[in-house]
Formats: sequence, structure tokens, C-alpha cells
Amino acid sequence: MLHRWFDTREATEVGAALADDFVLQTDQKKTKAPADKEPQKVLNRFLQRVDRDARPLRLNAFKKAKLANSFKWRLLEKGVEAQIVEELTRALVMRLSAKPTGSGVGPTQLPAARNIRSLLAEGNNFMTQAAYEEAVLCYRDVLLVDSRNVMARNNLGAALCKLGRYQEAEEQFRRAIHIRASDPQAHSNLGAVIRWRGRIGESEMPLRRALKLKPTYVDAQINLSVTLFQLGRLRDAKGVLEKTLKIAPRNVAALVGMGQIAGPEGHLAEAKTLFERALEVDPKSHAAWAALVWLRRMTPADSAWLQRAEQIAAGGLAPHEEATVRFAIGKYYDDVGDFARAFRSYQRANELHKAAAEPFDREGWTRFVDDTMRVCTREALSSARAGASDSQQPVFVVGMPRSGTSLVEQIIASHPAARGAGELGFWGAAMRKHEAVLRQALPDEALTRNLAAGYLRVLAAHAAGTPRVVDKAPFNAQYLGVIHTVFPRARVIYLRRDPIDSCLSCYFQQFSQDLDFTMDLSDLAHYYREHQRLVAHWRSVLPAETLLEVPYAGLVADQETWTRKILSFLGLEWDARCLDFDRTERTVSTASYWQVRQKIYQRSVGRWHNYEKFIAPLLSLRDTD
Repeated sequence: MLHRWFDTREATEVGAALADDFVLQTDQKKTKAPADKEPQKVLNRFLQRVDRDARPLRLNAFKKAKLANSFKWRLLEKGVEAQIVEELTRALVMRLSAKPTGSGVGPTQLPAARNIRSLLAEGNNFMTQAAYEEAVLCYRDVLLVDSRNVMARNNLGAALCKLGRYQEAEEQFRRAIHIRASDPQAHSNLGAVIRWRGRIGESEMPLRRALKLKPTYVDAQINLSVTLFQLGRLRDAKGVLEKTLKIAPRNVAALVGMGQIAGPEGHLAEAKTLFERALEVDPKSHAAWAALVWLRRMTPADSAWLQRAEQIAAGGLAPHEEATVRFAIGKYYDDVGDFARAFRSYQRANELHKAAAEPFDREGWTRFVDDTMRVCTREALSSARAGASDSQQPVFVVGMPRSGTSLVEQIIASHPAARGAGELGFWGAAMRKHEAVLRQALPDEALTRNLAAGYLRVLAAHAAGTPRVVDKAPFNAQYLGVIHTVFPRARVIYLRRDPIDSCLSCYFQQFSQDLDFTMDLSDLAHYYREHQRLVAHWRSVLPAETLLEVPYAGLVADQETWTRKILSFLGLEWDARCLDFDRTERTVSTASYWQVRQKIYQRSVGRWHNYEKFIAPLLSLRDTD
């Protein structure tokens, strides 16, 4: 009986036939709206066909929804305008749902609430079975008969997320909020999907809103902690998770989040314990299992980890979840020297990642470099700028991502007169806020003064009174003209790494989706060429005493010589503790938190040779640097 209740073949066929008949009768090629051809007659003929072919079927709620869905999508496939389709589908659903009277069709009404609940339950059942396409159909069917059903919209968005269709999911969550602005789940879901789409800073507001509506909402707390972590605000993220664990001490996501914070803080043993606690609660936790691989170098003795990781990756995860595991599997194979399998794992991870990201805008990146070089001329940068700060406190460590910036920051931060602030997002945010102005000219006096004051406040929050504070955001390399205008006495250290090693390391790292150029080797090659064109410009226009280039290969080959050069460049006295940077206890909120706690090593130099036969788009970069 249950099978027959869900057997929708006949209803689907009738829905498609109704659509085909409507298109035929109205000559769709010449008709833009029913109003163009006596709308009442057109509608009456359509409803008569519904009465004749559909109503006698005695459809249950599920089959009615399937019929309407089939009708709607067939019309859209035939090119009928969306507004007309919505109106006709609404009329169809009301006709199918109307109770018959002695003189024909009486008043219309929606299906009984219990039938909608059945559809929702079926969709939820599909979700638990990882049958996400089927779940989407169920939730869409509910919305055909009840477009203001907030639960269906939230669940539909969740199913779309599992399929990696984040843009559609975001639309559903926004529509849920429009229907019921007081729904905390919709705000939390919206914040999560915005972050998955790479708009990390933007994701904080809806998550804060969700918690304002429901302060003890665990899912929103978890989502907010992830956003704060990705923004580099580890202390704030930890505070949120501590509240979560008071409410739900066995919450797997909270335990994993605390472990992901303990690692950058240098507490690797604690991180391992937290991940293992999470796995005791949920042995299938993809995040906990994947996180273990980043705490140390893997060996063939860890084959049990690999076997379990492969099982988890094949277990119906959402694309961003599977990508997390595939990146971890890639690291395992790289660690043990199986480079072919490593590359295939990284390639699969990036394919999953890229499918949900906005395409990299190569032309836009080139235009940005062109505009920056046009505005930041030698003459413009050599002129004294009113409102500029004479502070020497800022130290900017820049370069390509994965070029050794974390290593240099750790070396400098090991000096008693310096502190590392991590990757501060100040200049990127400032450039986005004032982009229209700064793409045309350097900042005027008022903006220069405001930027200087704002940035010094940020530095003071990290290390008040410290002579040197390191901001190691690699992408500040894009903004050195503005930075030099505001802080002409600041020092800049540029890390230069083999271009193929640098790009390959980016490809092997699961960055957030706003780093859209890292998911494709050809995009990486284009990005690097333009990056180097801009760096060559900085070499030619910035004062010689402002910029020090440090070769990564030279640093790891002769650590003391280059450490002395770096300290001298910053006006700091020699301190041997900078050679023992791996002993320095501080938070390193980047992917390199494990590496910078090891003695310096050279195995990353020339690493790309292990992958030469797989990386053709990068090989043209050999003569770039």
C-alpha cells in the first residue's frame, strides 16, 4: 500500500501532457501571456482539461504535487515565461485540491496539513539516506502547494547544500527569512552558506542575528565559531565554543572546532585528544578524521587512517565535506611518497571545491594590476603625503600564499621586541570599502589619516607597546602602494619561493572559496604571472630601504645568515632565540601551524619535481621568477 501511495508515474505523465496541450493550444511561439489571447477562455479550456484528465485520478497529496511539478517543469522546458508558469501551476494545484460539489467544482483548498507533513517526513527520510536529489523533489513539491512553508524552504536549502548548489540554497534561506524574519534556523543556515561561498566576513551578521533570536542555538554557535576561526579571531571562536560545550558537552562539531583552535595555539597533543573525543561520539565524523592528518607527518604505518578516510569520503558527504577529506588523503599520500595518488586526491578535492565557487575572474585580476601600477607611480609614492604616520611599528610580511610567510613571521615573533599578529584583514577590507577611490588615486589626507589611526588601533589590540608587530597577510602585496602612502617608514618583507612550488602548494591546500584562483592550475599560473608583474613594479617604485626580498630556498639553506639580514632590516638587535623559532609559543592561525613548530627543513624546495608529469599548466612558470 505504501508503495502505491508513492507511485507517481501516472501523475507525472499527466502533468507533462497537460503542459504540452497548453503550449499547443496557445501557440506559445507567438504568445507572451494568457492575456494576449482572451485569458479567461484560455484558462477555462485549461481547467476543463484538468477536470477531464487529472481530477478523475483521485490523487493523494504526494501525487498531486508530483503532477504539478511535472507540469511546471515541462512548461519551463518549453520556454513559457516563469510568471505564466507560476500562475498556471497555482491554478492547477487549486483545481486539483478543490472539493467537488453537485454543480461542478466548488471552492479550492490546500491539501490537508497531514499530507504536507507526510511529504516533509519523506524528504527528511531521503536526507538521512543521503538521497539528496529525491529530498529536493519532496521539498519542492511541498512548496508547490504551500510556498510559505518555512520548514520546507530551510530543508530544501539544506538538501541543495549537500548537492553543492550553494547559490540556490542561499536563495531558499533568504526566502525563508523573508517569510519569517524571526526564524533563527534560516539565519544560521544563511550564514553558513554565505561562508561556504567564500564571503566569510559577510557570514557573521546573519549568525549573530540567529543567536540574538535564540541565544542557546547550538548550530548557530558552531557556525559562528567557524566564521570567527576563518577570520583569524581564534580567541572569539574559542569563547563561543566553550559556551556550546557547556550546553552540549558531547557536540562533535564543537569538539572538532576546539581541536582546530588548539592546533594553531601550539597544543598539538590537546588537539589530537579533542579530535579523538569527537570520534568516540561519532566515528563517522569527516572533520575529526581529516583533522588528524594535519597534526604530524604521516607514514605507511598509518594505513588504517587512510582506509577509514576513503570509506568516509565515499559515504555521501556534501561536496565541501568530501573536499576536506580528499585534501587530507592527498596529504597522506604526499607524506608517504605516493605522488600519483596524492595528485589525484588533490585534483578531486579541487574539483569539488571549484564546483561551488565563483569562477576566477582573470580579466578582473589583470585590470586590478593595471590600475594599481597606473596609480602607484614612483613620483606619486615619493611625494610626502599629508596625514601619513611616521610609525615604524608595522612590519608587513607578504608574498604568494604558501611561500614561507608564516615561517618568517615566526622567526621575527621569536624576538623579544616583536610580536606576530597573524593575517590581519585590515588592508583588504579597507581596499574593498574604498575601491572606487583607490583604483583611481592614492588616498587623500583625510583617508590617509583615518587609515593610519584605524590600523594602529588594530596593532595595539594585538601587541600594545611592542616596537615591531608583524602582519603576515600575503595579499597585502597587492596594496603596498597604499600601505606605503599611509606608513612610509614601515618595512616590507617579500617572500620569494620557486613559482611552481608556490602554486602547487596552493593547489594542495583547502583555502576558503574566496581564493578562487587556487582551485585550477591554469588559473594559478595566470594569477602568479600577474602577481609577479605587480611585485616587479613595487621593486622599481618603492624606496630601497622599504622592501627586503627573502628567498625561501635561501632561508632554509642558510637560516642564520638570512635571519640576521631580516633582523637588521627591521632595526632589531641579534637574538639567538630567533634561530629556535620552533620553541616559540604563540598562536599561528594559518595552514602552516604544524610546520612552523618544526626545525627548519628543505624538503619543500623543488617539491614540484615529484608532480612534474601532472602539472603542465604550471611548467611555463619555470622562467618567471
